Amino acid sequence: MTLLDWLRSRTPAPPPALMERIVEALGRRAEDDASRAAALCLDAATGLLERLLQPDALGRDSAIDLLAADALVTYAFEAAAADIAKLDDRATAAMTRLGALAGEPTSPDA
Repeated sequence: MTLLDWLRSRTPAPPPALMERIVEALGRRAEDDASRAAALCLDAATGLLERLLQPDALGRDSAIDLLAADALVTYAFEAAAADIAKLDDRATAAMTRLGALAGEPTSPDA
């Protein structure tokens, strides 16, 4: 089963425009094996968030990207939950990776 097949099997299905953006964000990863869904979805979400965090990237037209990133992270955790023994490690790694997108915290005095 491909990742795309796995995504299409999820219920409830996302609205068509959101699913289209999710698939677009996944790119070629959508045809990879669904057994890698957790990593593939997290990779795609990270890519979207990296673009959204660029200066002047946020606006009304970027709302679909934010929703797609959120959905991809949700799917990543849904897939990761299938292997409960690895869930804590995967969750920690995902949170660390996503948190790193924010960059170094700045001091209020800086």
